[in-house]
Amino acid sequence: MAIQMHTRTRQRQYLWFDPANHLRNLYWHLPLITGDENAGRVNQTYKEWIRHPSYDDYWKKLSLRDKYQNVAAAAYSWGGWFDVFLQGATDSFVGVTKKGRTEQARKSQKMLIGPWIHSTAGRHVGDMDFGPKVETIDREATAVRWFGYWLKGIDNGIMSEPPVKIFVMGENVWREEEEWPLARTQYKKYYFHSDGKANSLFGEGQLTAARPSGAEPPDRYVYDPKNPVPTLGGATCCGESTTPIPMGPRDQRTAERRDDVLVYTSPELESDVEVTGPIVVKLHASSSAPDTDFTAKLVDVFPNGFAMNVADGIIRARYRDSWETPRLMDPGHTYEFTIDLWSSSNVFKKGHQIRVEISSSNFPHYDRNPNTGHEFGMDAELEVATQTIYHDADRSSHIVLPVIPRSEMTMR
Repeated sequence: MAIQMHTRTRQRQYLWFDPANHLRNLYWHLPLITGDENAGRVNQTYKEWIRHPSYDDYWKKLSLRDKYQNVAAAAYSWGGWFDVFLQGATDSFVGVTKKGRTEQARKSQKMLIGPWIHSTAGRHVGDMDFGPKVETIDREATAVRWFGYWLKGIDNGIMSEPPVKIFVMGENVWREEEEWPLARTQYKKYYFHSDGKANSLFGEGQLTAARPSGAEPPDRYVYDPKNPVPTLGGATCCGESTTPIPMGPRDQRTAERRDDVLVYTSPELESDVEVTGPIVVKLHASSSAPDTDFTAKLVDVFPNGFAMNVADGIIRARYRDSWETPRLMDPGHTYEFTIDLWSSSNVFKKGHQIRVEISSSNFPHYDRNPNTGHEFGMDAELEVATQTIYHDADRSSHIVLPVIPRSEMTMR
């Protein structure tokens, strides 16, 4: 009883919302379908979005995803590693480069990704200072050159430059590349291990390149949508001056201390490890609920303990097989979930550690799953779910990292 009371008290302290902020009431309001009315107005577009949670015809007619073959225009996609529109920038670049309507269109795509949130392009982002080299890219001057070439016919050399420019965090340098993802990428799996106590409150799991060889006990936690894990940075929207949600790279240690967050950490790195490209987690899990969420976060742990989020993602269980055809779960049955963490570029420096966090909420960046299996957004009922994460020989949960070869790179 003492431990349970301590846990509840601790978790209340981690709810960062200021009670005086009226947005708190907007974020927490249920059902979602009346969120507009709770804000003081009726917005039919908002209600239509809530009524169409799946990738159906409503979204397909608006999406570029299936229409890259129709694109004949040159485009320069800009984004940030902590930008809510990052995936759109990378998908559009790759999609039109491969499928554009004309050869000229396919060869006229460029992409630039910095260490930014949606509305910030300086060196100071979130809790990080990415150094002076961030500012060597003048986005306004780049835009002038781009439009000068395409609209005025000025031969300023912009199209002879490599098509991709990315900022590599950790090393804090810009780098030019010929494609995305990088052709030299080595996709490496790093597996979850623990003695069944990966919650930081009790212990910590391990992250290694060794596949589980035996019957490791699973990890369990309880996800209560009334007390979700608070958002601590990431690719949120749309500016720190307009929303109280922490954005960009932030210290994750307060979230990691919760008993509904599992933590898997590598040994200290013996040399630099560069991770550049798309990142996914393959999670073997079950739930006591017919529907729930699973979240994953990639974290760079500094020698002083600072834990910087690099990338994160979420999967709603009913969409585990398809965004078009949702299917509820059989409670207690084990499924494999693919959690897309989008992309990043970060060098985990020698002496740092690579960490993966697993949980079931990241609120209010993502809406809370009520665990009921009911129609999305239509009721206010909330249920508690017990989640089980497996990492044994037959159900080896792991993260797939896009590792870029470097000299003497090792990870044990």
